Amino acid sequence: MTETAIKGSTAHEIADSIRVLIAAGTLAPGAGLPTVRALADLLGVNRNTVAAAYRALARAGAVESRGRGGTVVTEPLRTEEEGFAAETVLRDLGSGNPDPDLLPLPVLAEVDLRTPALYGDALIDEGLRTWATSWLAEAQPGPFELSVTSGAVDALERLLVASLAHGDVVGLEDPCFLSSINVVKLGGYRPVGIPLDEEGITVAGLRAAIDAGARTVVCTPRAHNPTGISLSAARAAELRAVFAEAPHVLVIEDDHYSLLSRRPYHSVIPEGHPRWALVRSMSKFLGPDLRLALLASDADTAAQLRTRLSPGKTWVSRILQRVAVGMLDHPDTPAALERAGAHYAERGDTLRALLRDRGITVRGDDGLNVWVECAADGRAVSEAMMRRGWLVRTGGGFLLETDEAAPQVRLTAHTLDDAELGTLADDLQAAIADARRR
Repeated sequence: MTETAIKGSTAHEIADSIRVLIAAGTLAPGAGLPTVRALADLLGVNRNTVAAAYRALARAGAVESRGRGGTVVTEPLRTEEEGFAAETVLRDLGSGNPDPDLLPLPVLAEVDLRTPALYGDALIDEGLRTWATSWLAEAQPGPFELSVTSGAVDALERLLVASLAHGDVVGLEDPCFLSSINVVKLGGYRPVGIPLDEEGITVAGLRAAIDAGARTVVCTPRAHNPTGISLSAARAAELRAVFAEAPHVLVIEDDHYSLLSRRPYHSVIPEGHPRWALVRSMSKFLGPDLRLALLASDADTAAQLRTRLSPGKTWVSRILQRVAVGMLDHPDTPAALERAGAHYAERGDTLRALLRDRGITVRGDDGLNVWVECAADGRAVSEAMMRRGWLVRTGGGFLLETDEAAPQVRLTAHTLDDAELGTLADDLQAAIADARRR
């Protein structure tokens, strides 16, 4: 029997023995482990020792407790990323990337890099601090502290690690940004989905997540990825009222599309809320490779974030910070951002109109992507599109409970001209019809 192969007299030895069995395939995903009592009796150790071993394995993501269903070996966690098909010969509409031709590239010769930053210097470049403080204060006029992280995903990961314990519940939009799903699941937290309608996450969904024990909720105020939905002013006010009743919940807003969005920013953070953070990445409007995000938060959250930066990256490169502020302050940048935002909006509007003309349902109206409700197996639609020369992103990967057959696809089509968009709409209509017939 499998349990007889488990060895050890300490929690560490028992956990290590079980991990060896998992790695060898002796314990396959879904296999149940002996009860704490049974294994303790078999090994002649205290039950607390076995319980500690199981907790260590759970923290590592190797097993999970299913209550009365016992402790079982977990499936290897699959993660999906943006930009997944760089070598494809198909026309890639699944990348989720901004158009490189619309990024305001920096003129490095104009950035002052003569004064090197050393250990013990200020963590935030003074020029960036001045620019960011003014910009973020327009969104959050109350007191806040500024932090700089290596992108929005880095900010989210550090915020969760600093404020949560393994197994804590996190409320996420469902469907959700891929990296947010990965951070939560790989971190060992329990995601609870909050559905969206055309005005943003629902009030009932938020209440249910908090009732389910969510200690943190992540919300996208506009240009939600993947749907393109933005919060209405009325919905944001309703959500603020719910959060006001739950001061223990850390509210994280991921305003990733900020300077490119044509929709106003409506915050869900109540005035005076004790635990909050607003994260604004620069990836969409300055470029993904800059790896920089600005974060406004309450003082305690900022202090926790600093403790997570200190033992790891220590600080975000001041060279990158100076490049960023040089790009943001450049006289050509405002026009470049206006041009990029208008282009994405116009291309998205054109594609949505073409699809609606063909009887295809789409959601949202902002951001880089178009979310399509196929009313058919999304995987079958994707396969039919591949036969027509297109690579599209199936919607199932954006769900908290991955479903490859989910009836949605996401299109990143802002680089196509009018004729190409028309062809895409025709091909998608035919692909959906093929999938429905199957």
